[in-house]
Amino acid sequence: MTVVDINIHHLPEDLFSNPKILNGFLDSAPRGFGEIARVAELEDGRKQLILEKPAGFQNLNYVDGDYSAEAKLAAMDEAGVDYGIMRVPVWQEWLPLETCREVNDNAHEIVKRSDGRLFATACVPPWGGKENIYELERCVKELGVVGVQLACHYGQLYLDDPVFEPYLKVIEKLGIPVIVHHTPLPVEWRSVIDYTNLRREFGRIVDQATAVGRELFSGMFDRMPDLRFVHTMLGGNWFANTALLTPHKSNKKEAIDRLDPTGGDKIQRYLRDNIFFDLTHPHSWGKEQVECALKVNGADHYMFGSSFPVFYGWMSQGVEFIKDTVEVSDEERELVLSGNAKRLFRLPI
Repeated sequence: MTVVDINIHHLPEDLFSNPKILNGFLDSAPRGFGEIARVAELEDGRKQLILEKPAGFQNLNYVDGDYSAEAKLAAMDEAGVDYGIMRVPVWQEWLPLETCREVNDNAHEIVKRSDGRLFATACVPPWGGKENIYELERCVKELGVVGVQLACHYGQLYLDDPVFEPYLKVIEKLGIPVIVHHTPLPVEWRSVIDYTNLRREFGRIVDQATAVGRELFSGMFDRMPDLRFVHTMLGGNWFANTALLTPHKSNKKEAIDRLDPTGGDKIQRYLRDNIFFDLTHPHSWGKEQVECALKVNGADHYMFGSSFPVFYGWMSQGVEFIKDTVEVSDEERELVLSGNAKRLFRLPI
């Protein structure tokens, strides 16, 4: 059975050896908003890029050597992954256009060296404007990307904000899907920072669930009906919220309407046509939870992703989990492992 991993992280291979690229990353982190970016060394001498918010609370670690084409392909061979889709993890929230061009060019080089096994997504600032649009079009028409990546929020703004609509309309016109990657922390982050797992796992879940909810209730997909978003972290466990947050009318006359009972049909349509989910390192979530997610939102809406190289073991563990542990039909298993990705990203495989 063919396996496509839609969540393989990409960074420039010369990130730690090219001062221009490294400074492009370091200088883009908004220190004025408490984001602390620095380089440190591991015990074995390798360098790592660390993101903290606030100072002393690590949210992100990039390690030298993890992001090469050779590292990706070797991990895929070991795990039984046939194809992969690359995206920049988290940092795309801040990268300026010049650095994005370097990131996109290096991703294209890795794609060419992968013998058809790796595909790239475009990393572009989301603010519209001619130069940003030109870079997106260059990525699609010249570099052959299969999608575009966005952060689920930029600063204080989630993607339902009107400021993003000009850019999103261009993406819709180009007909490519959007991978919406989580950011290190949600906009409202202070209550989750004290404990490592709460900060680095649950914080991302809160971020994605907030993003999906705002997109669904905003009506943005009425204005852009052909826009397709793929959210990481199972959309912030959105399967658990699907029924609760789909508006329902009471069967009694109530004194007041405490909830908006309208729009249920639209929410269901958006979930069917516009929102899809990255089944991020699925073994971490558990057998019952993944089976429930596939049942609630449909196996045709989930795609396997490993988040390689956050943990090297996640790729092989995730593939084995979907193949051998999750109890679904062979048709559903094929959709999750490759069929949905092939269809949504129009992969030539």
